[in-house]
Amino acid sequence: MTRPCPECGFDPAGVTPSTVAGTVTALLPRWRAVLRRPAVGTRPNDHTWSPLEYACHVRDVFDLFDRRLNLMLSDDAAKFDNWDQDQAALDGDYEHADAEEVALQLTAAGEEIAASFASVTEDQWDRTGLRSNGSEFTVLSFSRYFLHDVVHHLHDVDG
Repeated sequence: MTRPCPECGFDPAGVTPSTVAGTVTALLPRWRAVLRRPAVGTRPNDHTWSPLEYACHVRDVFDLFDRRLNLMLSDDAAKFDNWDQDQAALDGDYEHADAEEVALQLTAAGEEIAASFASVTEDQWDRTGLRSNGSEFTVLSFSRYFLHDVVHHLHDVDG
């Protein structure tokens, strides 16, 4: 979260909660284009998700991080429930999702979290949240972590 990612090129240095909203909104058309691909549900190999599964994951990341951001903004020293992304993929049956429906859901969830980040004021950047594994975030570090996840997964699917 302090240096550019060697894989996707994401640079957290210029990311603040106030810049996240515009970036997420700008990425949504690229995710929708990924979901229109003919082989969107095809896995490249047995141990890598398909572009459809990655899009489902990002949709759920949008929802999860929106809840966590709002918790950080409302509760002092917010604590996050554990989230098992692999179990979420099984429970959500990512592999068999409808790409058109996922595109609608991902767009709505992306617009929602963009609006939440747009509402963050600079005096809230230092508010904290604690993950179940003990990792502590400020709203500022959380914004960088979140955005890297979304950008990196778009890179994963050549979006």
